[in-house]
Amino acid sequence: MANKANFTTDEWARVVASPMVASIAITAADPSGLWGLLKESMTSGWAMLEAKQDAHAVPLVKAVAEDITNSDTRTGVRDSFQAQFKGSQLGDIKRKAIDELRAVSGLLDAKAPDDATAFKAWLRNVAQKAAEAGNEGGFLGIGGVAVSDAEKATLAEISTALGTTAPGAASPAQV
Repeated sequence: MANKANFTTDEWARVVASPMVASIAITAADPSGLWGLLKESMTSGWAMLEAKQDAHAVPLVKAVAEDITNSDTRTGVRDSFQAQFKGSQLGDIKRKAIDELRAVSGLLDAKAPDDATAFKAWLRNVAQKAAEAGNEGGFLGIGGVAVSDAEKATLAEISTALGTTAPGAASPAQV
């Protein structure tokens, strides 16, 4: 079972930040106004809270959820975010987020191979929940769609970056 000790300080900050990065990718794909932005951005926090309270959560997911309360970890996450996204234009944010998820996927494969698949599936689920958090289009949330085409495309990009399959899709072993 992998935990914080498997990673350098910088690597751990990236792993801890990854659920937020997944949410950012979705939000940047199709910004949906202030209310939608708030709902989508809060998704990663709720996912960590759920993981922290779930006795059956993957140990690495649980370690991330518990360590985000550490002030040194939060500082590392903030520094990682600033290094990646500071000064970025909206169009660049999604690309940078997908690239970071790809890099975190590689880190997980190298440093936590036994937990990598489950952790990446959890990240993909966080992104899915972010996409479903706010209605896209319509007026005041009425008449919109739960997940826009841009968000669906971004979910596919996230799945590819993480090496996971989308929910309901056939895995390579099933094809």
